[in-house]
Amino acid sequence: MYDLRWIGSENTFVDDISIESIGPITVGRFGGCSRSGQTKNEDGCLIWIGQDWEWTMVLDAHDTAESASLVVDQFTKHRIVIEQILGEEPATMFASLERLVLDLLQEESFRTACRNVQGETACLFLVRKGKYIWWLSVGDVVAYLFHPDLRKHRQFKLNERQFFEWIGRVNTFDLPVPCYTRGIRELRRGVNRILLTTDGLIECPGTPFQDSAKVEAVFERPETAVERLLTTIERQGVRDSTTLLTWEVVIDETVTEPGNAK
Repeated sequence: MYDLRWIGSENTFVDDISIESIGPITVGRFGGCSRSGQTKNEDGCLIWIGQDWEWTMVLDAHDTAESASLVVDQFTKHRIVIEQILGEEPATMFASLERLVLDLLQEESFRTACRNVQGETACLFLVRKGKYIWWLSVGDVVAYLFHPDLRKHRQFKLNERQFFEWIGRVNTFDLPVPCYTRGIRELRRGVNRILLTTDGLIECPGTPFQDSAKVEAVFERPETAVERLLTTIERQGVRDSTTLLTWEVVIDETVTEPGNAK
C-alpha cells in the first residue's frame, strides 16, 4: 500500500517545487512565489493506492488550511471501511462509495466541526478501479482525462469549476439541497492520462495553461511534464499555490464504441 497525507500548513513549499512519486502517481506541489506576496499554502491531498485502484483527494482551502485538514481527517478515520468498499467489483463499488462519501460529508458531528473552523475548502474526490473512474467535486479543483480519442472531440475536463461551493464554516452540506458535481467515466483503450490540479495552474499570470489542450500538450513528454508545468508557473510569478496529481492507466480490454464503428 502506497499513501500520502499532506496539508499545506505542514509544509508550504512557498518558492519550492516538490515532485515525488507515490506508487504510479506523480505528486507536484508549489506553494507560490513570495515575490508575488505568497506567505502560506492552504492546499492538501490524500492518496491511497491498492492493488487495482487509486483513491485520491485534492483540496484547495482559503483563509486557513483548517477546513482541508478537517476533511482529510474525516476520511482518514474511515479508511478501513472505504478500503473494504474499494475491494468490491466496479458494478457495485462506485454506488456504495458515493453513498459513503456523501454520508461522511453530511454526518452531523462532521458538520458541527466544520462550523468551528476558520475558512472553507474546495475538494475533489477521484477514484479509479478497472476501466472506470468516479469523481465527486465540491468547488473549483479540476480533473482532466487525456486520451487521443477524446482529444479529437476537444474533450479534456471531467468537471467544471464551481466558484460558490465549499466545505467548512460555509458548507454546501448545510444547505437544504447540497450542491456538488459527480460522475463516472469509462476510460478508453490504450493509455489514459488522469490529472487533478488546484487553480494556481489555471489562474497563473499570463494564463499559460487556461486552455486545456495546452496542458495536455505538455504531457507529450510525460517524464518531464510535471516539472515543466510547475517551473512555467514559477517563472510567471504565480502567487496561488498549486497541487497536482497525475498518473497513467493503460486499458487493454474492449471499451464502448459507436455501433457503426469499423
